[in-house]
Amino acid sequence: MTSQQTTQTMKPATAAKKLGVYLPATPADFQEGVVSRGELNALQSDPPEWLRDLRRDGPHPRPVVAAKLGVSIAGLARGGVTDPLTTEQIDALKEEFPSWLRRERATQAEVRKEAARVKEKNAERETGGSGS
Repeated sequence: MTSQQTTQTMKPATAAKKLGVYLPATPADFQEGVVSRGELNALQSDPPEWLRDLRRDGPHPRPVVAAKLGVSIAGLARGGVTDPLTTEQIDALKEEFPSWLRRERATQAEVRKEAARVKEKNAERETGGSGS
């Protein structure tokens, strides 16, 4: 008895998310098809020109915009940024450095600091035994 392996596929939106690109900016054949795990791996290891261009120039989806600006996705929304941005627009925001961006970066820094503190405390608890 031989087991037949089925090919894992995903919707284009899932593949675009994994690739870090904005789905509406991808080619029509990518948007309309399904992507197998193998195709996704091939796109990641040897990206075609359209994928390299999108990653370099955008438009970028919100998670990528947030990461490039050093803020959270919620911080983007609080700053009024709800649409995808190009690399040029992101660079312009960094240069302009509006008050909302300063505020959100400070908030994000505090969140990271707190997360590191909690992680350290949990690590001490695990290695230190029960010290209640």
